[in-house]
Amino acid sequence: MGLKLGVAKAGIALCAVALVLTWPHAQRAATFLAAQDDPAQLADLQLGAALQQEPGLIERHTREALDAHDPELADSLVQLAASRNVALPDDLKQRVAETVTAERSATGVATRFATGLITGKADDGASLSGTMAGDLFVFGDIRDVVREGSNLATGAEVDRLVLGLAAAGIAITAATYVTVGGATPVRAGLTLVKDARKVGRLGEGLAIWASRSAREVVDTPALRRAVADGTSVRPDKTVTAVKAAFRTDKAGGLMRLAKDVGKVGEKAGTRGALDTLKISQGPKDVARAAKLAESKGGQTRAFLKILGRGALLLTTGAWNFAWWIFGALMTLFGLVVSLKSGVERITQSWIDRRKARRARRLIAAAKRAESERLRADAAVGGLVAPS
Repeated sequence: MGLKLGVAKAGIALCAVALVLTWPHAQRAATFLAAQDDPAQLADLQLGAALQQEPGLIERHTREALDAHDPELADSLVQLAASRNVALPDDLKQRVAETVTAERSATGVATRFATGLITGKADDGASLSGTMAGDLFVFGDIRDVVREGSNLATGAEVDRLVLGLAAAGIAITAATYVTVGGATPVRAGLTLVKDARKVGRLGEGLAIWASRSAREVVDTPALRRAVADGTSVRPDKTVTAVKAAFRTDKAGGLMRLAKDVGKVGEKAGTRGALDTLKISQGPKDVARAAKLAESKGGQTRAFLKILGRGALLLTTGAWNFAWWIFGALMTLFGLVVSLKSGVERITQSWIDRRKARRARRLIAAAKRAESERLRADAAVGGLVAPS
């Protein structure tokens, strides 16, 4: 019995220590798993874990953003620091404020607007406005359709994604005018995806998906005819022909992607949308980024910079988190079993001792009774003995 009780006590001690060690990990795992469908909450948890490992993380990234001449990102990081009650040096915050003011000057905005209008490339809000102005007047999309369509007709290398996005842009532009800007987020999203593709800032997985979707939305023979018959000098004729080559019924996925990208751009800025497209591996990532941007607004770029794709989904596999929870539950089960076994052994030991004491009392009482009987017999024998 002593050996069994000792084993039970050792099991209790071992399981208790293991539970103390695994429980914090299990709690963290359960919290992360519960937040995996909420990008904003998940990003907060991921950032909290990162700041525990490196308290100066936000300050370091802010200085790097300033060194890279990206005041918008630096400002996003300052906003994030304020929301997390992370103290930044006053001189650093002053530098950020000055660079942001300089970037938002009238001259800088006008220059970037003109650059976007002429080149069709957007990397911030001003240049995107210029790019969108060109696309809303369709010459930007016509330029891309004519260029890629000509490559298609001559057998040269064709960027199917840019071609499909430009065709979709031409088709959606009419809707933008009809709804008085109601389709503008989709229009902006198409422009951003197209620009990200041109400058190589589209995630590999997302690029593959978008290219496949773009192939489906364009009627290639009809587009060849549109390019052959159309001209940039007669945009109305080209627009009509390209719209006829655009398969609206096949464009649902591409339009949802564009809408989500437009939401990110609206809440987090053009560069926030471009950062999202760079790290995304599929439309689901972009949809999660749109939810994050709706919740975090201007802080979104800071989350994306610090956490990368981890701002959108669990970077550690759910299976690993599940194993921590499973391990903690098994340890808890082992502790309960060990406690049960220990209680049973202690109870049995107590019962055995009680039985032993009772047996000893009964034996003692029997001995006393026998002794008294013997004395009584001896006394009676003395009385009747012959004189």
